[in-house]
Amino acid sequence: MRKNIKKSILLNIIAILICGVFLFPLYWLIVTSMKFEVDIFKSPPSLFPERFYFDSYIDQFKNTEYSIFQAFGNSTIISVLTMVLATILAIPAAYGLARFKFRGKKFIILSFLVTQMLPATLLLTPLFIIFKKLNILNTFISPILSDATMGIPFSVLILRTYFLSIPKELEDSAKIDGCGYFTAFIKIMIPISYPGVIVSCVFSFLFAWGDLAYSLTFINKQQMRPITAGIYNFLGYHGTSWNNLMAFGFVSILPVVLIFIFMQKYIISGLTSGSVKG
Repeated sequence: MRKNIKKSILLNIIAILICGVFLFPLYWLIVTSMKFEVDIFKSPPSLFPERFYFDSYIDQFKNTEYSIFQAFGNSTIISVLTMVLATILAIPAAYGLARFKFRGKKFIILSFLVTQMLPATLLLTPLFIIFKKLNILNTFISPILSDATMGIPFSVLILRTYFLSIPKELEDSAKIDGCGYFTAFIKIMIPISYPGVIVSCVFSFLFAWGDLAYSLTFINKQQMRPITAGIYNFLGYHGTSWNNLMAFGFVSILPVVLIFIFMQKYIISGLTSGSVKG
C-alpha cells in the first residue's frame, strides 16, 4: 500500500515538472507582455513583473496600421471552413477504410500516415502552381484547401479507429430494421463516434489557425491575411518592442487556449477511446 502511495506521489511530481516545462514558455510570454521595455532586458531577468504595463494590450486595438479584429475575422473564416471541409471529407473516407475491403487499402492508409510526416514547405510550390492555374490566389479558398491537406489525413486516421471499435452488429441490426448503408451510417455510426468527430474538428481548426506558411504564400493582400501573418508583420512595425509582440502573441493564441480548456474532456476521450483497434 505504501509503495503504491509513494509511486503515485512520484508520478504526480514528475507530471507537474513536465507540465511546468511545457507551460513555462506561455507563462514567460504573458509575463513579458506585462513588463516595461527596460524591465525585459534586466539581468538577471525577473520571473514576475516589478511594474505592470498594460498599454501593450491596449495598443493592439488602437493600431491603425494593422487591424487585429480583421485578422481575427480572417483566421476565423479560414479555420472554420477548413474544419468543415476536412470533417465532411474525412468521415466517409474513414468509414470506407474501416468497413470495406478493397485492393490498395493498406497503401491508402500508409499514404495518410506518410503525409503526416511531410513538412508544409514541401507542398508550397506544387500547390502554388495549381492555385495559380485555378486563379484562386489571393482568396480564402487557397489557404482553406491547403490547410485541409493537413487536417484530412489526421482526421481519417483518428475516425477510422473509432469506426473499427464500433461492433458491426449495430449496423446489421439497423439493416434488419430497414436502414440502408447510408441511413445506418448517418443515424448510428456518426452519433456513436462523436468524440472522434469532435477531435477531428478541433485539430482541423487548430491546424488552420496556426498556419503561417500557406497564408503568406497564397495571400498577398494584407487585409486578407490571418492573425498568424499579423505577428510576422508586427515584428516589422515594432522592431524590438517585445512587450507589444508578446501581447499580440498572447491575444492570437487565446482562442487556442480556450478551446483546450473547454474541450479537454472531449479531446482526451477522443484520442483514447478509439485507440483500442487499429
